[in-house]
Amino acid sequence: MRVAMIGLGDIARKAYLPVLGTRADVQLAFVTRSTATLDELGAAWRVDRLHTDLEEALAEGLDAAFVHAATTVHPAIVRRLIEAGVPTLVDKPIADTLEACEAVVDLAETRGVSLMVGFNRRHAPAQAEAAALKAPFVLMQKNRTGHADGVRRTVFDDFIHVVDSLRFLVPGATQARVSGRLDGDLLEHVMLHLSGPGLDAVGVMNRVSGANEEVLEVMGGGIKRRIVNLADVTDFSGGESLTRRGDWTTVARQRGFEAMIEAFLGAVREDRRLSALDALETHRLCERVVSELSV
Repeated sequence: MRVAMIGLGDIARKAYLPVLGTRADVQLAFVTRSTATLDELGAAWRVDRLHTDLEEALAEGLDAAFVHAATTVHPAIVRRLIEAGVPTLVDKPIADTLEACEAVVDLAETRGVSLMVGFNRRHAPAQAEAAALKAPFVLMQKNRTGHADGVRRTVFDDFIHVVDSLRFLVPGATQARVSGRLDGDLLEHVMLHLSGPGLDAVGVMNRVSGANEEVLEVMGGGIKRRIVNLADVTDFSGGESLTRRGDWTTVARQRGFEAMIEAFLGAVREDRRLSALDALETHRLCERVVSELSV
């Protein structure tokens, strides 16, 4: 399977290359404008299909593509891949405005080309198992220290993981309320409350917190489970039981990248089309968060 990795920055190196670079069924092509990066990673991963231009990679033929470039260039790159009929997985967000996201997803739907968005937490074992509990109440925190930033960038680049996780964990909670605090143009904290019949999901991000952490709690019906940084799982039902990530469990597996990549490539291999319409709903909710915080 001829697979292009477009953009070779931090997330590509840490999360995707350790998985894609060791798969026997994948022949990689690297695409980035930096010749130094191409030389470095080409040698390290024994990849000889090295391109500074996407058109060169397309000319050689592609069965699938992963887009890890900067968010600002996602729409142009993904549109070109879709126009060429190449199934594509793009890192979140698709774009940083709803209008641009809708245009890309509409093109994929019209052309009948697979488009998947890299919401890895849906595939992380700890979060997938929590979703199966179908708990009626979910509380998720994803906090940072000293990272107050602009509203749109914070929501679309980081808080989007919280938004998508709430939608995944409590799909029946569809009514939304938003609150937050700004210091001038900088977003310090934001809270999203989704609700539905007998269901509540609350997501919080504090960018000036005292800790860098991600904590998920699901509870109700005699169940309470806490997941810290997608690794340590504590069940409180009938006592307190802590399960830590296994010593040999890779970060890619723990954080869902391994399973997400397999889901995408499995669909390519089986010629099944993947739709980004549900992912678009997450982006639509992010746009609402931005709008309400910016009033």
